[in-house]
Formats: sequence, structure tokens, C-alpha cells
Amino acid sequence: MAEQTHVLFVEDDDVIREATQLALERVGFAVTAMPDGLSGLEAFRARRPDIALLDVMVPGLDGVSLCRRIRDESTVPVIMLSARADSIDVVLGLEAGADDYVTKPFDGAVLVARIRAVLRRFGHAGGVRADMNAAEVDGGVLSFGDLEIDTEGMEVRRAGQPVALTPTEMRLLLEFSSAPGTVLSRDKLLERVWDYGWGGDTRVVDVHVQRLRTKIGQDCIETVRGFGYKLKA
Repeated sequence: MAEQTHVLFVEDDDVIREATQLALERVGFAVTAMPDGLSGLEAFRARRPDIALLDVMVPGLDGVSLCRRIRDESTVPVIMLSARADSIDVVLGLEAGADDYVTKPFDGAVLVARIRAVLRRFGHAGGVRADMNAAEVDGGVLSFGDLEIDTEGMEVRRAGQPVALTPTEMRLLLEFSSAPGTVLSRDKLLERVWDYGWGGDTRVVDVHVQRLRTKIGQDCIETVRGFGYKLKA
């Protein structure tokens, strides 16, 4: 019997927490549900879940701060829950290191689909389709100036120094490096990196691109207004 995927769920609303836990357990997830951020952090450290599902507005330690604490210790995937799609909390959560977000109220089937999509892409960070003529390749390593991407070892170096990327950031970089100099639209990146089969919120892409720029160099990824982004070849 396959080992169950363990979800850490932090939500202060008793009804939502219990109903969501039951819905996730019904489809085969093992769930640790906590009512506040501090107990959520303790549970994360004790159980080391496969994925964390964090409500933004929880007492003690809010969801954004909890996400930052988790990201300081782990690259485990994090999905934020926000009550409003237009809330600044969405951006704050993504900037704190979250990989995706779901707006409340949410349909249980949609939440399960989003969790499975995140887990799929974390289970396989590959899919790179490198243009061998556009980048210098040496034993699975792509080179763009002082940036080196080891597509086999899933490691990145800048000027010889290791760069720590989350799996989502790595997948995003691999998409750019597969077609250097080619503009990739936000919708295309949502489809390829976030596994969205439909139009999603492009803020997810924008925030992750900015996070990636801070790690590999602001001038490595160019914004093409009205179209998307491209990696400078």
C-alpha cells in the first residue's frame, strides 16, 4: 500500500477546518489540522508534511509569517488560502515563498485538484527542452553568462556560487532556459509551470519571476510589455 501524502492544514475557522480535513481525508490524504500559526509551526517541525496549506489570517503567527518560517527551513510546497482574490495578502503570501494560492470560499474538488497539481510538479522538476544551439551545454549544464544550470543535478550556480531555488523557481528557470531569447507569455508559464489547464491569476507568475530575478540577477530575465518574459540568451 502506497504511503499517504501528508498535508499540514492551518485554519482557525472550526467549520472550515473540520470540513476541509474530512474532504481531504476522503480522497486519501493524511491531514494534520491546526487552528493557529504557532501550533502549525510546531506540527510542521514535528511531522515534516509533504505539503502545507495555510490560511492567511490565523492567530498567533499569521499565515504569511508562518510561510516565511517554513521557507527558511524547507522547500516543501506551500499553498496559501485567502478570503479575497484582490487582497494584498495574496501577493504577500507569494513573496513569502508560497507556490500557489486558493481563494475562499473554495470548492473541495478544486482544492484537491490544486494540491495534486502542486505535488505533481514537485515530484518531477524536469521537462526542460533545451535549445542546444542557443546555450552552451556541457554534460547537462546550461550556461548563460555567469549563470550555470545543471539540468540533471537540478542545481544552479551564479559566478560559481550555489543559488538556492525552490522547486517552483527551478521549474520556472528551466522553462526559460529551454527557449532562451523567446518570449513566454504568462498564460503559457501558468500552463507549463503551475499545471493550470485554464487561465489563472498571473500575479503568481509575476511574483515568482521577481523572486527568481533576485536570486539569479535582475537583468537575466527581461520583461516584454504586453507579452511576457524571456531569458536573455
